[in-house]
Amino acid sequence: MACETEKITINLGYVDLGQIDLLVQEGFYSNRTDFIRTSIRNQLATHAEVVRQTVSRKTLVLGLRHYTQRDLEVLRQSGQKLQIQVLGLATIADDVSAELARAVIESIVVLGALRASPEVRAALADRIR
Repeated sequence: MACETEKITINLGYVDLGQIDLLVQEGFYSNRTDFIRTSIRNQLATHAEVVRQTVSRKTLVLGLRHYTQRDLEVLRQSGQKLQIQVLGLATIADDVSAELARAVIESIVVLGALRASPEVRAALADRIR
């Protein structure tokens, strides 16, 4: 899977925005997006140890986690329930039915993004936190 991004929208004050534009104009950054990405990465690096400890404490999967129809069928056949806990991107394959997802997925906690069909999202709406 290619590196994907999620679009976010932020509101900034005029002075902050002006300072960013000045840094871009002076050549420190190629554009506003470059400044914002760099700033976010710097903050994440500053807090990397806290993130690592929290991921470990909360038993979160860090990164990308894809759940296939086969994965869920195996769990259903063994009578197991799935608690999805991901920091990053969690995806549920398009061929997973709402009925299968509801039968197997007990809860979903995603810090980042969850990608699933509208039917699966609707079926799991009460289990997504």
